[in-house]
Amino acid sequence: MTDLIALNGRLLASIKADDYAGHDPFDFLNSRLFQATPLNQNRIARLVWLQLGKHLPINLRPLLQVPKMRNPKGIALCLAGLLQDYRRTSRPEFLDEAKRLGPWLISQRSDPEFWQSPCWGYHFDWQARAFHVPAGKPNIITTCYVARALYALGQQTADSRLMELALSSARFMADHLYTEHDGQAFYAYIPGETAFVHNASLWGAAWCAFAGHQTGRVDLVDQAMRVTRETVSAQSADGSWVYGTRKHHQFVDSFHTGFNLEALCLIRDVTRSVEFDDCIRRGYDYYVSTFITSTGDINYYKTSTYPLDMHSVAQAVITLLTTGNGPTARKQSTLILSRAIERLYQPARDRFVYQKHRWLTNRINYTRWTQAWAYYALAFYHRYCAEPSNATN
Repeated sequence: MTDLIALNGRLLASIKADDYAGHDPFDFLNSRLFQATPLNQNRIARLVWLQLGKHLPINLRPLLQVPKMRNPKGIALCLAGLLQDYRRTSRPEFLDEAKRLGPWLISQRSDPEFWQSPCWGYHFDWQARAFHVPAGKPNIITTCYVARALYALGQQTADSRLMELALSSARFMADHLYTEHDGQAFYAYIPGETAFVHNASLWGAAWCAFAGHQTGRVDLVDQAMRVTRETVSAQSADGSWVYGTRKHHQFVDSFHTGFNLEALCLIRDVTRSVEFDDCIRRGYDYYVSTFITSTGDINYYKTSTYPLDMHSVAQAVITLLTTGNGPTARKQSTLILSRAIERLYQPARDRFVYQKHRWLTNRINYTRWTQAWAYYALAFYHRYCAEPSNATN
């Protein structure tokens, strides 16, 4: 059997060798050649170009002058993984490296004069069907992951200013993302958008509930609970959630379902409420029965195993260990990681492929989407397994 701890170290070394920078499935709009053409001003052209970059199995980015860059969410995942490794080993080099990444994350916050409260976005322009997001415009998912990583770093180093900075990002969510539209209350993915996306809204609720609890802001907690109830009420009878409420959001996939369950568990733990226990149980039962195969593969969609994707694998491990029964979840996680290493790992390069389809494998090295998630999941798994209480709890 593969030595998972040794693999964890090699993967981290591979990410560090690139100084945490790399390409991304969604960074095609950073092409200097594309930006120099009139197509860069056309919504449809941007959407097609972005999707082309996401699905091409060969990496044309160097030819098209797409630079390798750090991504705030990717750095947050690596920082969180470093803290997991430090908790497991007490080796100072892990904490030192996390402390080195923290200031960089702070420096990447979206325009403080305009947004006032801390918030973060991606390092690339992003065109979705519903909206266009310029590079640096804050979004709820990146802000949540960065804030959680910085708060954990502040906790580990007893840096109250860092924890306060992280917690104050909840004000950005409450002031700029809380939305009431079509009779529903939710946190929008980006400011000014009215699309209701369940995982984004729940992560906003989770962080606002946590921040409200830590700072004594009852209004933040109340707002988060109202938003949470909207997504809970949208859960299907079988325990699943579609991605969002718009027509093109009517799909069910594994890692967004995992996000929902992880966020709901955080909300439950923060509020010490049993209100959402049945929702979590039904969602978890659906997740395990629908997305985890007997061989340890993770189905991408409820109707399809392919593409195999390390992002889905990583979230499966985290979902199982944060939501499921201790010994069973640990056993399933071990099987899932072993299967992912068998099918997705490239030992000669110390990294994972992006996606494996039935007849084609995309081996492009994506730092945020693939390697950062893989490292964080492995580090989380090792720390979890090292704690004696998790053997029976």
